[in-house]
Amino acid sequence: MIFRKKDFILIGFIIATAAVSSLLLTFTQGEPGATVRIMIDGALYGEYSLSEEQSISIDEKLGYNRLVIEDGSAYMADADCPDKYCMDYKPIAKGGETIICLPHKLVVEVTGTRDKQQPDVIVP
Repeated sequence: MIFRKKDFILIGFIIATAAVSSLLLTFTQGEPGATVRIMIDGALYGEYSLSEEQSISIDEKLGYNRLVIEDGSAYMADADCPDKYCMDYKPIAKGGETIICLPHKLVVEVTGTRDKQQPDVIVP
């Protein structure tokens, strides 16, 4: 198989696009979060500060989870769901990062400092 000049150009373009995409994803991660918002079946369960170390037991009719907040990040330490995928998530600390437990309809989301319902535009 013989490569032509256009083949090398296409391969180079694909590699350059992948490299630029990877760099953009690395450097444009969310800002450090301020709070953790816990939602169960679409309803707010509670909001907790990421700066305060604590263990939160979430014991609802759908099941049990234990969220731990320490060192400015949050992770799921325990759950009684059958698959326990929520415990496999890495600790979350930046705005927009989430931990989801589908069997318990639980969503844990880090909210950044800008996510405090501030208006984008002020109309006089």
